[in-house]
Amino acid sequence: MDKEDYTKLGFKQEKSKDFSAKNLDYKNLGFKAGLEIHQQLDTHKLFSRAPSILRSDEPNYLVRRKLHAVAGESGEVDEAALYQVSLDKEFVYEVHSGTTSLVELDEEPPYQINEEALKIALQIALLLNCEIQTLTQIMRKTVVDGSNTSGFQRTVLIARDGYIETSEGKVRIDTICLEEDSARKIFENEKEVRYRLDRLGIPLVEIATAPDLKSAAQVREAALKIGEILRSCKVKRGIGTIRQDVNVSISKGARIEIKGFQDPSMMITTVNKEIERQERLILGKMKVVSEVRRALPDGTSEFLRPMPGAARMYPETDLPLLKIHRDLINEAKKTLPKLKVEIEEDLRREGLNEEMIKLLFKRNQVKEFGELMKIYPNANFVAKVLLVLPTEIAVRENLNEFDVEKKFGKEVISDVLEKVREGKLEESDVRNVFEKIVSGESLEDALKI
Repeated sequence: MDKEDYTKLGFKQEKSKDFSAKNLDYKNLGFKAGLEIHQQLDTHKLFSRAPSILRSDEPNYLVRRKLHAVAGESGEVDEAALYQVSLDKEFVYEVHSGTTSLVELDEEPPYQINEEALKIALQIALLLNCEIQTLTQIMRKTVVDGSNTSGFQRTVLIARDGYIETSEGKVRIDTICLEEDSARKIFENEKEVRYRLDRLGIPLVEIATAPDLKSAAQVREAALKIGEILRSCKVKRGIGTIRQDVNVSISKGARIEIKGFQDPSMMITTVNKEIERQERLILGKMKVVSEVRRALPDGTSEFLRPMPGAARMYPETDLPLLKIHRDLINEAKKTLPKLKVEIEEDLRREGLNEEMIKLLFKRNQVKEFGELMKIYPNANFVAKVLLVLPTEIAVRENLNEFDVEKKFGKEVISDVLEKVREGKLEESDVRNVFEKIVSGESLEDALKI
């Protein structure tokens, strides 16, 4: 595209920069976007009692299967399902005893829904200002790419009609669903795909926003805000535990779902490059086809599969209607966790400075700090013992900081703070106690100051 083409289509040139460094007039482009965020919950599996533990050891045995597409509730077969079947691949499943049950193997009916996972999902829904569905139907979603041994994923609508506030306005939360996570893909070639069943069935909350996002920057802001709310609840942490997709469309274009939309530093680039891709097709008089694409590291994307539709949903026949009782909703409300901004304000009131607050969150030690404060309610001293002393002693003694921190365990710190609270140890002597512990003395001997 040349400069004149970009100008017509809503791109604004910045006078001080080359034309390649441009802003987008999102409103003129007819830009719309919505997010789908999937977050694993930190409980056992959703419809079995198997633990949610990922394995790296050799499997106990393998299972081989072929899957077929079936009609959904509308009587039609989903286009995305037909596409997967057309690939004609065999699926091989790695099974580990102890973390894979007969439910995950599709050899036993599902158990009743995991109530702890349901309660966490309700807390997330309440924090997102949603209305709870007190009577709801567990559904089967056709999935025949092999990532579900049954050929479908169980999912249930938990809440709807919520919202979050952003700097560019309110963003509606359309739905919150609780569903099973898929199996992990290990290997693929032209004839077969190998999956590991450890992840299959882990409880997953799916949050879908309305197409209210008006710019790439707002997409990023909304994703980070929802992520912050999720992290305040009992969810899993680490790579792969949260997955984000973005749906993007412009005037004369089509809705494109981009998967693997994870890295906050690339979110704006990925959205803008999708806008440019659609504009190139429009200028070339080519039709923009609605489809699912995979995000690439440079911000571009590649075709993944056709866009799925409503034809892949049908009711779960092995489970009754799900009734979410008022008592469970009330319990979720009573135990609603505080958001990060609320915790930060509490820590400021305790007298901690911004550096200490940031360090507590970075090291994921906010909960541990709160428990230690119950023993000895001096915020700055507790923070110093928990966050500063291990580093200072490691540097002074020329030791590995990780090895030092292992000796500063919660139980050891608790015992030392208990002695300070009882008046049996002065604050000024605590460093000496920990230096002795690091050098190899027992806690009992180190306390003999």
